[in-house]
Amino acid sequence: MAYLTASVEYSIHCLLWLIDAGDKPLSSRDLAELQGISPSFVAKLFPKLEKAGIVTAKEGVRGGYVLARPPEDMTFLQVIDAIEGFRPLFECQEIRNRIALFGDTPPTWATDGLCSIHAVMIKAEEAMRAQLAAHTLADVSGAVVRKAPADFKIE
Repeated sequence: MAYLTASVEYSIHCLLWLIDAGDKPLSSRDLAELQGISPSFVAKLFPKLEKAGIVTAKEGVRGGYVLARPPEDMTFLQVIDAIEGFRPLFECQEIRNRIALFGDTPPTWATDGLCSIHAVMIKAEEAMRAQLAAHTLADVSGAVVRKAPADFKIE
């Protein structure tokens, strides 16, 4: 999870619209129009979400996408991994093996075990992934519904 792109944010917004739509399928065109973005951009996101079991495609004239399971069972981390794939936050370059001060052969004490910098980065990534796994689409959907005025759907 190196860098979270706009694809993640748009995907989550699309999924929130699908929660609101219930069993009614929404097409990638519908979802793009709701957000004012390119339908082709949205169309590239949904095969990834479908492959991850987050959405299901419904065929036909009134086809589109629906959630594959309840929003309470879908975490932010699952969406991120579906869209971005799993990539580590930090890729250690083992620079400690090339420190000029040590010459061609660094001392064993300097290179034994896990790199101390890498260890900190691993803990940071674990904390971030844990937080993302702790929040579901239902959590966010509920917060949005509470913020919206009662007549929002009418508007």
